[in-house]
Amino acid sequence: MKRYDCMTALAGHLRDELVILSLGASVDEWYNAAPHMREGSLFQQQLGCVTPQAFGLAAGLPHRRIVSLDTDGGMMFNLGILATLGNEQPKNLFVVVWDNECYQSIGGPPTHTAFGRVDIAAIARGAGIDKAYTVTTLEAFDAHCEAGLAAEEPYVLVAKVSGTVQPDIRRKHSDGREDKYIFVRHVEKTEDIVIMGPSEHN
Repeated sequence: MKRYDCMTALAGHLRDELVILSLGASVDEWYNAAPHMREGSLFQQQLGCVTPQAFGLAAGLPHRRIVSLDTDGGMMFNLGILATLGNEQPKNLFVVVWDNECYQSIGGPPTHTAFGRVDIAAIARGAGIDKAYTVTTLEAFDAHCEAGLAAEEPYVLVAKVSGTVQPDIRRKHSDGREDKYIFVRHVEKTEDIVIMGPSEHN
């Protein structure tokens, strides 16, 4: 199962959700798979911070569906977030974990899930997240996306994907600072709020 195909399927379900996603090749893939979500997607740069940041956004905007596109390496780096989700039970957070069993962005050394014993979905269930599943087919992934986006409780979907990166796709042309402002202005516009006001001049 290819991550890009999963992203394309997920993008077909999204309208006004806000998306936080991880660093690495998945950034360019999402940029191409979901062009209508570019302004509503925050391209996170810190390993282990994607789902925590998505949870913060879910808590701050409880009426808005938030989607976290995390990775196996990122999730294993900060497993405590699963316990937080289990205790807090956000009703508007859908977490997808791209599990390719390697740290792809640094050359492909294996993550803990590569050895056949570590099960992120099982860890999530043990942390109190009842809706936590692992999928290996695109059909199952698509069905769980529909269920996860409609759930009234935290929903974790671990997608077992290959390490293959979609070839010949357009590279995202903005940097992290620009991405932040694009995302913040999108949230301001769609929520009719001010997050970052004008600079003050003395």
